[in-house]
Amino acid sequence: MPKATVERLPLYLQCLQAIGDSETTVSSDALANVAGVNSANVRKDLSYLGSHGVRGVGYDRLELCAQLRRALGLTDKWPVVIVGVGNLGSALANYQGFDASGFNVIGLYDADPSKIGARVDGQRIKSMEDLELDIKKHEVQMAILTTPAGAAQEVADMLVSVGILSILNFAPALLKLPDTVKCRQVDLATELQILSYYQASRPT
Repeated sequence: MPKATVERLPLYLQCLQAIGDSETTVSSDALANVAGVNSANVRKDLSYLGSHGVRGVGYDRLELCAQLRRALGLTDKWPVVIVGVGNLGSALANYQGFDASGFNVIGLYDADPSKIGARVDGQRIKSMEDLELDIKKHEVQMAILTTPAGAAQEVADMLVSVGILSILNFAPALLKLPDTVKCRQVDLATELQILSYYQASRPT
């Protein structure tokens, strides 16, 4: 499946959920309108799932949701750890959308002794020394990294060494990882710089 298609699938799922139970079917045009993409792209993307809809009727909304969840690996909840519990890590730990999206945050970890034992949204912050055991115990393969830039590579290397295969990296650092490890980089400053470009390009 093309990368661009994979990146649009969560958007389609979000849009279908937003449409709600009042609609039993949804057309590619309606889904494209909500998602802000071309309807031809919607039809092509969904064809990779084996879903082609019914001409003049559209797609069964619940079945399409189920197909998207299967394609995204969301039939079971994925255990996830958050490493680095500063302001951003704490905000993510407080985020209530993980569970509904198919993820279960099983632990929060930090290297700062002053933070160990404190609670965020009911979860106790643990020492980095507890991380390897918890990852193996809960068969965790995904981690959210929110450490300072200077510590990011070292922590990422440690995560990979204990079995983490996917990292969502919020640290402002580009990680060097094995080809077997998937990494998604979320750089807030970069995103703002992109918005700045569009803002500066507006006609005066």
